[in-house]
Amino acid sequence: MAVKKVVQSMLVKEMLAFLEKDPEHNIEKVLNLLERFDTQGRIERHLRVIKPALTDPDSNWRKLVLKLYTDIDKGVREKVFENFVLNATVTGGDLQAENEAKYDCNIPWAILLDPTSACNKHCVGCWAAEYGNRLNLTYEEMSSIVSQGKALGTYMYLFTGGEPLVRKKDLIRLCEEHNDCVFSAFTNGSLLDEEFAQEMLRVKNFVPAFSIEGFEEATDSRRGDGTYQEVLKAMEILKRNHLPFGISCCYTSANVDVIGSESYFDKMIDMGALFAWFFTYMSIGKKAVPELMATAEQREFMYHRIREFRKTKPIFTVDFWNDGEYVKGCIAGGRAYLHINANGDIEPCAFIHYSDSNIREKTLLEAYQSPLFQGYRHNQPFNSNMLRPCPVLDNPGRLTKIVEESGAESTDYSDKETAKEYSDKCVEVAERWKPVSEKLWVGSGHEL
Repeated sequence: MAVKKVVQSMLVKEMLAFLEKDPEHNIEKVLNLLERFDTQGRIERHLRVIKPALTDPDSNWRKLVLKLYTDIDKGVREKVFENFVLNATVTGGDLQAENEAKYDCNIPWAILLDPTSACNKHCVGCWAAEYGNRLNLTYEEMSSIVSQGKALGTYMYLFTGGEPLVRKKDLIRLCEEHNDCVFSAFTNGSLLDEEFAQEMLRVKNFVPAFSIEGFEEATDSRRGDGTYQEVLKAMEILKRNHLPFGISCCYTSANVDVIGSESYFDKMIDMGALFAWFFTYMSIGKKAVPELMATAEQREFMYHRIREFRKTKPIFTVDFWNDGEYVKGCIAGGRAYLHINANGDIEPCAFIHYSDSNIREKTLLEAYQSPLFQGYRHNQPFNSNMLRPCPVLDNPGRLTKIVEESGAESTDYSDKETAKEYSDKCVEVAERWKPVSEKLWVGSGHEL
């Protein structure tokens, strides 16, 4: 494995250096080299889709890649490429597969963790809105999580909260200590200033995603007056400093028309966003607002809009529910990612607040082998229709059984609810989505 890793590292670095010399003309040559070296077929499926798009001079995907060479700082680009392509995907992927077979458990590609429960916003329907600065992971705990993760093959780390930039000095320190990883953060943007941008330029391996709910009215109505302008200011700072960033959009029954509009996509691209995560609102906790959950018609609208814009807009998009067909269902429970909250509880997903393990009592590996995570491993996918991937929103009752059998407990910070209480709020939504999802699934060439 050590020799193989060295060879892989040399090859990837040479390819990236070759691409750096003349990206416009060397893209196709690098893709051809990747085809030759992919002896195990690990990326064959992806290359079949990527190669035609990146070699078409009029393709939006080619334009997006070339933007990385015209708009992003060279040192940052090289560091992020090396950490993402080589460490997180190539050698990390091999190590994940090796350890999954060795320990008979899921090994995640990415870990999402909350440095703190503290936040300077009070967003409508957010489970963290009332908790304040009660809970924090120490720097040593966060560093230990990263070290344990790397030993198993995980080199991708994302921060949420609370507002992760409340701990921005510690986040930069993690970037320094673990310079072989990619770090990102879902942030409201209000704490990102010129000084932090200079720190990002220095460490080179931190890429934020701004939480934004649409244009000014939609964003401020949920996140507070002035939030939209704060995000735009943070974007301007990063764009001016040639730093990469993306956006994170939670679509709800109240904002789906805005988030799915072409004018919104164009505005975010103009501001410099390179990628966009799309989530649908989940009614987590007893103080949640179930009325904010998107209807079946609204979810279908987003399904079509995101796919439509993928063909025309130079921005990389991921819809964490509607893209289940591309990742074979639910990716939680360590199958591709997991969540660790500010209390140290190791949860299958950021939207699943139940756990039978805490990082202060167990190692990551012990958590992956726990009854809760094994329950996920042995029940995925939760539906043969991959447009119904979630064990709560799409298949209420599946999570309830896993939680009950594993003995996991609620990790909600204040008003704890049972898995059944959580799932019951999704029954009607799931029933209405079922026929719509089946139509879409069969329409895209799949069988039920």
